Amino acid sequence: MSDDKTRDIFITGLKNAHAMENQALSIMKPQVKRIENYPDVAAKLEEHIRETEGQISRLVEILTSLAEENSSLKDAALSFTGSMAALGHTVAGDEILKNSMANFAFEHFEIAAYRSLITIAELGGFAAMVNPLQANLDEEIAMAAWLEDNLRPTTIKFANLKEAGMSAKI
Repeated sequence: MSDDKTRDIFITGLKNAHAMENQALSIMKPQVKRIENYPDVAAKLEEHIRETEGQISRLVEILTSLAEENSSLKDAALSFTGSMAALGHTVAGDEILKNSMANFAFEHFEIAAYRSLITIAELGGFAAMVNPLQANLDEEIAMAAWLEDNLRPTTIKFANLKEAGMSAKI
């Protein structure tokens, strides 16, 4: 593979990652605004929103260092789909559970995306960009682990609230 083709793959991956992180924000921000009975989930989402904003900044720095910019079209398209996904769960009686499952799946998508992007960075000789990408990956792995660890307690709380006839609203 020529250096130009590897660079193109890397740039495309960076632009995709930037759009993916904007999509993540468009999913998490509406969720956190609706949470009433799960303060631990709200706090973690707020923390991860701040991390995601930092991830976007790291991606912009990498793109800028390569004399590239994010794709506004990709950002807009994925932000829109993220907003629609978040909106779709609002009508569900078990919104908190659906959001927890969807967030868990999305975190794993991000993990796979960063692992692939780091591999391309290594193959393409972009060693200086591996550390910021690894920082993003580490944050995604930590969030996925938190979601996994908290799915059971969140589900139990949801079931207990429903069983007690209380609002289990997210």
